[in-house]
Amino acid sequence: MKEFLSNNGINYEYIDITDSMRNLKIYLGIRDTRPEFEEIKKIEKVGIPFIMLGKGEKLIFGQPGLNELE
Repeated sequence: MKEFLSNNGINYEYIDITDSMRNLKIYLGIRDTRPEFEEIKKIEKVGIPFIMLGKGEKLIFGQPGLNELE
């Protein structure tokens, strides 16, 4: 996903949830409170990688299409 974003000239901030406990807690807070993760949790998946647009207006799972990033 990072390669896709870079190759298409899209600015992004990459956050690795394994880098720190803080990053993991932020991710868990998002996962545990956002309805977009309900189906993912039902099939016992983690839900990463994902893209959060803006301040959380939209979440995208998997490889996005460029039109989804607008």
